Amino acid sequence: MNALVLLAAILFILMAVVGGKKGIKSFIAILINFVVVIGTVLMMNDPNANPIVLTLVACGIISAVSLFYINEINSKTKMAFLATILTTLALLFFIFIITEKSMIQGFSEEESDSLVTFSVYIGIDFIKVATSVIIMSTIGAIVDAAISITSPMQEIREQNPDISRKDLFMSGMRIGRDILGTSSNTLFFAFFGGYMGLIIWFKDLSYSMGEIVNSKVFSGEMITILTAGMGVALVIPIAASVTAYYLVRGTE
Repeated sequence: MNALVLLAAILFILMAVVGGKKGIKSFIAILINFVVVIGTVLMMNDPNANPIVLTLVACGIISAVSLFYINEINSKTKMAFLATILTTLALLFFIFIITEKSMIQGFSEEESDSLVTFSVYIGIDFIKVATSVIIMSTIGAIVDAAISITSPMQEIREQNPDISRKDLFMSGMRIGRDILGTSSNTLFFAFFGGYMGLIIWFKDLSYSMGEIVNSKVFSGEMITILTAGMGVALVIPIAASVTAYYLVRGTE
C-alpha cells in the first residue's frame, strides 16, 4: 500500500466516522469531482475544444455533485446552485479580461527552462486555458460560501415564517459577513501553502522582491487568490438575494 492509498483510506475512515452517511457521500463526491477535473483537462488537449466552455460545464457538474449529491435536492441546495452559477458567470468576463491584460497565460520564464526541448505550438489558446484555471480554482470556495448562506437562511425562515424579505436578506448578509473573513483567509493560506516551494525556488534564483512581484508565475497565483476572494465576496449578496426572494415569494 503506497502513501496515497494509505492517506485516502485514512481520510475515508475519518469522514465516515465523523460525518456518517454524509461523510461517506462527501468522500465519493471528491472522487467524482476528481474524475470530472481530470476528464476536463484531457479534453482541453483537443485544439478544437473551447477550454472555457469545458470548464463551465465541469464547474456545473462539480457544483451539482457537491450540493445535490451530498445535501440532496431541496430549497437551500437549489438556491446555492443558482447563486454559484450566477456568480461564476458574473466573474467570467472579468477573469477573461484580467487574464489577457496581465499576460499571465502560458509558461513563465522559469518554467520554460525545463520545456526548452519541447514545442509549445500545440494549437491551444493559452489565454482561455489561464482563464479556465482561475475559474476552476474559484468554484470550490464559491460553492462553500453559497451553501453556508442559504442553509442558515432557510433555517431562519422555518423558525420565523413571518419574517419579511428585507429582514431575511439582511440576515443572509450578516451571515455572509461572518464567513467572508474566514473564507478569504482560508483561500489565501491554501494557495500560499501549496506554493511554498515557489518561494524557495525564487530564493534559489536570487530574485529580488521586485523580480518576485513582477514574475509571471507569482502574478498568476496572486490573481487567482484575489479573484477567488472576489468570488466569495460576490456570492454573498447574490445568494442572500435569490434565497430571500425564493423563500418569501407569494407572502408579501
